[in-house]
Amino acid sequence: MKKKIESMFLGLALGDALGVPVEFKSREALKKDPVKSMLGYGTYNQKEGTWSDDSSLTFCLAESLLNGYNLKDISSKFINWKSGIVWTPHGVVFDIGIQTSKSINNLFWILKNKKEEELTLLKYEQDEFTNGNGALMRILPLLFFIKGKEISGQFDIIRDVAALTHGHIRSAISCLIYLKFNEFLLEGDSIEKAYLQTKKVIKKFFIDANISEKETSKFQRLIFDDISKYHEDEIQSTGYVIHTLEASFWCLLNTKSYLESVFKAINLGEDTDTTATVVGGVSGLYYGLNDVPEGWLKNLARVEDIKKLAEDFSKKYES
Repeated sequence: MKKKIESMFLGLALGDALGVPVEFKSREALKKDPVKSMLGYGTYNQKEGTWSDDSSLTFCLAESLLNGYNLKDISSKFINWKSGIVWTPHGVVFDIGIQTSKSINNLFWILKNKKEEELTLLKYEQDEFTNGNGALMRILPLLFFIKGKEISGQFDIIRDVAALTHGHIRSAISCLIYLKFNEFLLEGDSIEKAYLQTKKVIKKFFIDANISEKETSKFQRLIFDDISKYHEDEIQSTGYVIHTLEASFWCLLNTKSYLESVFKAINLGEDTDTTATVVGGVSGLYYGLNDVPEGWLKNLARVEDIKKLAEDFSKKYES
């Protein structure tokens, strides 16, 4: 389990870093010049191995969970990251989504005014236009806190953590689907079997939790159909949480190794770093990183800090 956790953390950060230089590039452009190796500079003019807010916020969540589950502490970590204090790759924040930035500013106001009880009210967001992928991209460490619990209890926790930045129920459901899939992988299922199991339990959850048809319909292709059978032209890779979730499952179900899955995610274009982060965490957990050139990990920003976090995290959660 210790090795799996380390590969998960390194896998998501490496996927992120591989995707950062080409973020926002179109699929058409990447078909002509696909990413096949570690690049530097590009979109944000960052050196090789630089990961983005996706990994930063993931590591903030993981570090907070070392001390147990506490929404105030998670919020404080996010605030400190945005201020450049913790978990930046090189001391500065160079990439942050509009919704994430706005939400962290709100968290700062809540904590400054000692209104911590409001942290549990963020999940009642009604604005559908807040459904970017900023909760999904950072949620993976929460798996180790919620695994083994009843799905209703898992969802309650997931919804509160997701809502710190993305309060709409659609983002929370997306995070639940992603974490249930990873939970089945941890139990030893293949990617294909874990997907089938996930679809089964989520269909039941939709009924038991009385999720509206309006929301369940958003997951038609992923949960009620077979996303792996869709053609690449039907898979979108924007920053919308449903697109990222579908693209990630599609990449994982249509590849057989860490690097193959991550490069497939990146070369879909658009939100390259986030799709690759979401894929990379799963793929690192499942396959390990044996196909990754040693030099790429050496070039990964703060690689020793990531390994130390993984070691501490595994000590707490490897059972």
